Amino acid sequence: MKKRLIVIGMIAALAIPAAAASASGGGKNIVQVAASNKQFSTLVSLVKKAGLAKALSGSTKLTVFAPTNAAFAKVPKATLAKLATHRALLVKVLTYHVVPGVVPAGRVLKLKSAKTLEGSRVHFSTRGGRAYVNQAQIVKTNIPASNGLIHVIDAVLIPR
Repeated sequence: MKKRLIVIGMIAALAIPAAAASASGGGKNIVQVAASNKQFSTLVSLVKKAGLAKALSGSTKLTVFAPTNAAFAKVPKATLAKLATHRALLVKVLTYHVVPGVVPAGRVLKLKSAKTLEGSRVHFSTRGGRAYVNQAQIVKTNIPASNGLIHVIDAVLIPR
């Protein structure tokens, strides 16, 4: 119970400034918000290459678990090369990072899993006072966009 309270406190501390910004909508959509932060340059590049920028820029409310450039750097080069040359596989991996609707950090902690746009489920857990989606640690939460939220993760999620 104590660990859960620590996680809730940590996520709440991260969420308060974002929640205030979210109320205004921020004006920028998910792709624009990600593109304005250089830690997501690999993700934005791959989203554009996959042809998903329009889908992630629309009015449909979405939650994106966004890997950083450092997360992509952990992926074996052969896997990245395969993604770069197989558009369908790239789309599958990227849509596995997207959950329909707005799922703020506090709700993530209450869920065991969520269905992604890819069609599979991601699973949520807490370990050592930290929140995870599958094996990826959620390192920052509730970055607002006009069409949803971004949660920053430290690993790339690969569907099975």
